[in-house]
Amino acid sequence: MNKGIFISFEGSEGCGKSTQINRLSHRLEKLGIDVLHTREPGGTKLGESIRNLLQHAPEGENMTSESELLLFASSRAQLVREVIAPALEKGVYIIADRFLDSTTIYQGKGRGLDEEFVKQVHDFTVGDFYPDCTFLLDITVEEGRRRVADRSGDKPDRMEREPNSFFEMVRSGYLEMAKANEKRFVLLDGSQSADAIEDEIWEHLNKKYGIGN
Repeated sequence: MNKGIFISFEGSEGCGKSTQINRLSHRLEKLGIDVLHTREPGGTKLGESIRNLLQHAPEGENMTSESELLLFASSRAQLVREVIAPALEKGVYIIADRFLDSTTIYQGKGRGLDEEFVKQVHDFTVGDFYPDCTFLLDITVEEGRRRVADRSGDKPDRMEREPNSFFEMVRSGYLEMAKANEKRFVLLDGSQSADAIEDEIWEHLNKKYGIGN
């Protein structure tokens, strides 16, 4: 049995990840490929509890950057061992709505935590389970804000309430990361139509893995 492929989607708030994840999943499933969605934080019972604490629970309002980093890492460690590793061994394709790159950017670049320490946390929590391919959907902060407002109405979560300056750091951090990791990252213009982005993703996967052949 062939091992599965681990695909992750990254980008700032409102970049359109969910739309493309659903579209890619539908295409893969039409080919008879088993697909499993994961999200961060979350994906396990423990992870979903951590997700609520990080995003919505009042107890998380004054959370320190260090606590935030380690909570994300805890959720991810459980997700890798309970869900991702066993699924890949069975030949399942994993499509992740964020993974460790989000922590590198949001808690490393955005919060100003030591990048080497963040990398050490990654090595401890995921081991060799890095994504095979990462799609980065890039949009301006202004466009992301507009989309989040349309989606969330008057109830943005704790992360969505960060100021524009924070998300400017997030965007620039992602672009730097994609440039430094061109073998894994695929940079996509998130302002394109959903159809155009979907086709670009599918073309890349066909070229790299021969999925549609």
